[in-house]
Amino acid sequence: MSIEQQFVITNEFGLHARPATQIVNLVNQYKSDILLTFRGISVDMKSIMGVLSLGIAKGSTIVVSIGGFDEKEAMSAISKKIIDLNIK
Repeated sequence: MSIEQQFVITNEFGLHARPATQIVNLVNQYKSDILLTFRGISVDMKSIMGVLSLGIAKGSTIVVSIGGFDEKEAMSAISKKIIDLNIK
């Protein structure tokens, strides 16, 4: 089974290097497979180069898909981190 959630990036600088690094570091704490999809392109969310390659700007809608035994915990943590990064 897997779970999926949509997010809108509202941080004025989008998902640039610093927040992307924070998210990738968080995601790497989980065993589940975690994908980030933007404009039809999916990347491994555990890869900083993959995440940065998407060029996610303010106002972008992204989808996080997680499959694995700790998927619920991972999605909860990712949701909190994205909300935190959007507020800053």
